[in-house]
Amino acid sequence: MIAGLVPAGVRTAEVFGDVADVSLFPEEEIAIASAVDARRREFATGRHCARAALSALGRPAVPLPPDEHGVPSWPDGVVGSLTHCHGYRAAAVAGREDVMSLGIDAEPHRPLPQGVLEAVTIAPERAALAVLADSYPSVHWDRLLFSAKESVFKSWFSMTGDRLGFDDAEVEFEAEIPFFRARVLRQRPGWAGKAPMAVGGRWLVCRGLVLAAVSL
Repeated sequence: MIAGLVPAGVRTAEVFGDVADVSLFPEEEIAIASAVDARRREFATGRHCARAALSALGRPAVPLPPDEHGVPSWPDGVVGSLTHCHGYRAAAVAGREDVMSLGIDAEPHRPLPQGVLEAVTIAPERAALAVLADSYPSVHWDRLLFSAKESVFKSWFSMTGDRLGFDDAEVEFEAEIPFFRARVLRQRPGWAGKAPMAVGGRWLVCRGLVLAAVSL
């Protein structure tokens, strides 16, 4: 599913559930030594997807331990993104000569928990979501907006090394085509020239999930 949201030069891998008996590198084992079993399975399956995507890119299997920010340590010359939610794991990778940054996200296709919408949106987004919900009630637009923002944030972090807050970006959807626009609302010292202040992405609702992806 995620392959349909990214350009041809991006390689992806996805699974619906966890993969048993994934071999991890020692550096990865150290990173999850104290994790509970569910987190270990999620981590290992994510690395399984990442290495499958890297193989499709012509890259060897290498350790992908999380860095100090919890982001996988991708090989030199590679950009990548991971996502996971209940029943789904995916990875996307590309060469830096083709793609500047990637961000993918998957969420269950159901409404956000009560009170979360106000925390992750700004007023213009909530107004737009209300219109979309009236016109296209089969889509949980609140959850899709959350997913779109997560994909934007991952892409932005890979370019700048800074994390955006939920009120730092505004997302607008095209309902008739699976496309969204995100505009960064605040400029911070050191950002100039590192990343565009507006990006576009694609979205999908399928198999009980919402997915979003940004690639630059």
